[in-house]
Amino acid sequence: MSEALPTGHLRLMHVHAHPDDESSKGAATTAKYVAQGVDVMVVTCTGGERGSVLNPKMDRPEVWHDIAKIRAREMDAARDILGIQQRWLGFIDSGLPEGDPLPPLPEGCFGLMDPEVAAEPLVGLIREFRPHVVTTYDELGGYPHPDHVMCHRVTMAAVRQAADAAQWPGLPAWQVSKVYYHMTFNRPRMAALDAAMHEHGLESPYKERLANWTDLEFEKRITTRVDCAEYYDVRDAALLAHATQIDPDGPWFAVPSEVQKKVWPTEDYELAFSTVETECPEEDLFAGLRPESELENWVL
Repeated sequence: MSEALPTGHLRLMHVHAHPDDESSKGAATTAKYVAQGVDVMVVTCTGGERGSVLNPKMDRPEVWHDIAKIRAREMDAARDILGIQQRWLGFIDSGLPEGDPLPPLPEGCFGLMDPEVAAEPLVGLIREFRPHVVTTYDELGGYPHPDHVMCHRVTMAAVRQAADAAQWPGLPAWQVSKVYYHMTFNRPRMAALDAAMHEHGLESPYKERLANWTDLEFEKRITTRVDCAEYYDVRDAALLAHATQIDPDGPWFAVPSEVQKKVWPTEDYELAFSTVETECPEEDLFAGLRPESELENWVL
């Protein structure tokens, strides 16, 4: 796929591990593209069945008992706020193993799947939706959760298989034009927000993270920064829809929105794969896919 397409014909697919990941990673970018008329689909690999209740106000026995149904309802609410389509792959959450040594993953969970086989339902969705751009996590999952790592492996396998007519015959093959990794949680961003909080005399939520950050090569991988600060409020509303996972009085909302908009107005990505010519650094996930007539409007 190499021809430039008007915005109304562009399609973006985000592949995430759990419900709430679509709101904590790239949600403002999503809202910006939806406002432009881009079709956006979120694919959620698992139901978050083994996730924790991270909001103390929701930490009740009946919530833990019904966590899968509650998280599905939360996903429905976030979907409507973002204005997207959403599909489930139906895999079972692996949970986040803790301890030394780490315990084995539960039998049948997503983290133990063969990615070449587990890619099949995602191949079907790619061929059905025909996204020009797909986003997911890097090879380490963004952080070492087994479901995030497997999400990366399954996504990359599915993108490759979807373009191969000999794989999973049925719907016509589809070549994704570009694949990106989410890089929003990078050290320069945290350091800038940390400094701004101190300047405003506020307590920063990033002190411990910054002290323990060891991968200084991570930020060098960023190729693409999408200016989307005007959609941070939509992102925040989508985050709050995941009430079991997000404490409105916790660190997610410790940095005032106006500070975030001023200090770091972008969501950041690494271009991992492209079939089209593009020049990095980029400001648009669809760079190389838009007609020249649209480019002036994009940068205004």
